[in-house]
Amino acid sequence: MNREAFMGRIADRAARWDLLVIGGGATGLGAAVDAASRGYRTVLVEQSDFAKGTSSRSTKLIHGGVRYLRQGNLPLVTESLRERGILLRNAPHCVHALPFVVPARSIRELAYYGIGLKMYDLLAGSLGIAPSRFLSRGETLEHAPELAARGLRGGILYHDAQFDDSRMAVTLAQTFARLGGTPLNYIRVDALLKRHGRVRGAAVTDTETNREYEVDSRAVINATGVFTDAIRRMDDGDCARMITPSQGAHIVLTRSVLPGRTAIMIPETGDGRVLFLIPWRGRVLLGTTDSPVGEAALEPRPLEAEIDYLLTEAARHLATPVKPRDILSVFAGLRPLVGAGKRTSQIPRDHVVTTSASGLVTVTGGKWTTFRRMGEDAVDRAAEVAGLETRLSLTEALPLREESSESPDVVRAVREEMARTLEDVLARRTGALFLDARASMEAAPETARTMARELGRDQRWEEQQVAAYRELARGYLWGG
Repeated sequence: MNREAFMGRIADRAARWDLLVIGGGATGLGAAVDAASRGYRTVLVEQSDFAKGTSSRSTKLIHGGVRYLRQGNLPLVTESLRERGILLRNAPHCVHALPFVVPARSIRELAYYGIGLKMYDLLAGSLGIAPSRFLSRGETLEHAPELAARGLRGGILYHDAQFDDSRMAVTLAQTFARLGGTPLNYIRVDALLKRHGRVRGAAVTDTETNREYEVDSRAVINATGVFTDAIRRMDDGDCARMITPSQGAHIVLTRSVLPGRTAIMIPETGDGRVLFLIPWRGRVLLGTTDSPVGEAALEPRPLEAEIDYLLTEAARHLATPVKPRDILSVFAGLRPLVGAGKRTSQIPRDHVVTTSASGLVTVTGGKWTTFRRMGEDAVDRAAEVAGLETRLSLTEALPLREESSESPDVVRAVREEMARTLEDVLARRTGALFLDARASMEAAPETARTMARELGRDQRWEEQQVAAYRELARGYLWGG
């Protein structure tokens, strides 16, 4: 992917696009890929980097949602399990099966969880990974010896899928480009353009050069996640609030906390949430919380109370509590929940597609697992609004592939993956910030030097990038 070439496309004043997608996270990229696969001339703009926000801060799972099964939301579970199966088939380089153990400390729990997970198997149908099964106390400890043995009666073994969220975003951007689409990061939307009262594009700014452009499109899709309402207010300043942001915090731990290959899922913590301990890229991911927040932020920070909660809950179920030296990084992401409730954990994770009076199409809610279906639904609506020729979605059978390259990680990130800043490389192209924040700070100077050579930047740029990155990374250090 070459950003300069893509910028040339929107600089062409005579160009008219079928669809403009605003937002370069999971939902926006999913919509862009879907649109391009149908042959619609599509451009995607993202104010920061691809997956900068929520979409690089997930629990790294492609899953049906056992918790939603408990809430009785069978349509969402069924849809999610179907999408899980499609992703395992279409993106095997990035999505793989992962076994989970659910510990039970009473016969009632064993029966309750076992029946629920058999229902999970049934809803997955032919796209299921492997049937769940009951485990004796000894078998449970064989699969997850880190569990506290006291009071353990047995467990359930089931399967879901795991993925690398930020790498999946890069894969989607590359797939979009291969299909003829135009993905652009670091493009800020300043205003929506209207003609005869209908939305017909956007005024945007390239934040690298401060150059302004007008993007003329037959329809606009707002896929900006927790920033959904900000774009909606550009269309209608009096629109009612649609999004209730919820924060999910995670802790990245050393592999010694969970050295096996099996994840642990605690289906009900003291306050009714779900807790995961997941092996991930040579580390262990502990999460997550569900805390309401007032306003959306591009760089959310875990609250001390959230980290304390995760460590306390983990200690209730592990034989050995997590030690401070085991914590390599902490991070938080915001969920774009649609609706309101006494507790954000009770707000459904279903997605919605709406159309304003002026034709702005908004798609929001949902989760990484259902991004493909969200994109399909959004493009169906946008094509109708734009009066485009009706074409069926092709993404159900569309392979998602990363471009193969012999270049080292950093060089490839700049040349082929549109990395523009040190953070882009260390946070999202390599994941170093999330895997070990302190180690990533040490790698910053050499990484910046390599990037400067590739981008034609000077030493001042290097120094500014390193200083900004180190300031960012300090927020990922527990106690830092």
